[in-house]
Amino acid sequence: MPPAPTVEAPSPDVVAAPVAPRIPGAARTGYTQLPTAPVILATHGPVEGESSPWSPPPPARRAAVAAWALALAIVALGASFFVGWMLPFGLAGFVVAIVALRRPRESRAMAVWALVLSLVSIAYSAGWLLWVIPQLPLD
Repeated sequence: MPPAPTVEAPSPDVVAAPVAPRIPGAARTGYTQLPTAPVILATHGPVEGESSPWSPPPPARRAAVAAWALALAIVALGASFFVGWMLPFGLAGFVVAIVALRRPRESRAMAVWALVLSLVSIAYSAGWLLWVIPQLPLD
C-alpha cells in the first residue's frame, strides 16, 4: 500500500481565506465606489427538450387607430365620387389620421395614406357640394 499523502503548511506569503465563505449577493467589502458601467444580465430561455416555467412575454398588440382612419378615408373617398354629403366621413378620417400619426405604436405608412385619402375625399365632396348648391331651387 502506498504511503498517505502529507499536506504541508502554507508558506508565509499565502493569505489565509476568510473565516466564512462569502454568500452570493452579500455586500462586498473593500470597494470604495459604486460601479459606473451597466451590468450585463444574461437571460436564458428554456432548453430544448426541458420544461421550464420561463415563457416569453406575449407579443405587443398593435393599436388600430391608423386602420380605422384608413377605413374611414376609403369609405369617404369611394362615396365622394358619387355624392357630396360624405364630407363628414372625410373630416373624421382626417382627424383620426392625425391622431394616429401622433401615437408612437401606430403604423405611420397607414396613417399617412389615411391622411392623403381623407384630403382627396374632402376635395371631391367639396367639389360636389360647390356644384350642387348653385343648382338648388331658391323657392
